[in-house]
Amino acid sequence: MMNRRHVLLAAVAGTLVPATRALADSGMSRIPAYAFSFPALSGDDIRLAAFSGKPLLVVNTASLCGYTPQYAGLQQLWNEFRARGLTVIGVPSNDFGGQEPGGSSEITETAHHQYGVTFPITAKAIVVGAKAHPFYKWAAEARPKDVPRWNFHKYLIGRDGYIAEVFPSSVEPADTRIKTAIARMLADS
Repeated sequence: MMNRRHVLLAAVAGTLVPATRALADSGMSRIPAYAFSFPALSGDDIRLAAFSGKPLLVVNTASLCGYTPQYAGLQQLWNEFRARGLTVIGVPSNDFGGQEPGGSSEITETAHHQYGVTFPITAKAIVVGAKAHPFYKWAAEARPKDVPRWNFHKYLIGRDGYIAEVFPSSVEPADTRIKTAIARMLADS
């Protein structure tokens, strides 16, 4: 004979199993961005876990691209919002047009010396395809229609560690859409 507790547990289990299965079938990853790390341009690791609970703007960059001047705008975002918790991370990549052909010294010259970048820069990474860095594979799984199509593609990661907004290369860092999304995220604490 079943008592009320068993009936209730059976009913709850009956609704949870399909919901859990639907989540798994949807391809949604419960792994947050904070689970990843990148080798830094300087040789150490940039562990995204160090920024847990804070928004991140992750941008694939290139030194010889028409969008390379966006480094200056990214630095301005970093200057404006870092004290409130935003971290900007540049990820140099040679995936598009061979526009990041150099090594760390050339990337350093462009980012740090030409554009005065002080936000973290990773070592050169692959951002698309089968050999993409695990962060970019995760992002492509989470947002398959929003993968990088060129240099300076921007992923805004929310405080929860998941992709909140995606901005294509053509959207400048100083664009109102980016600044508004970041300000809104920083206001939600």
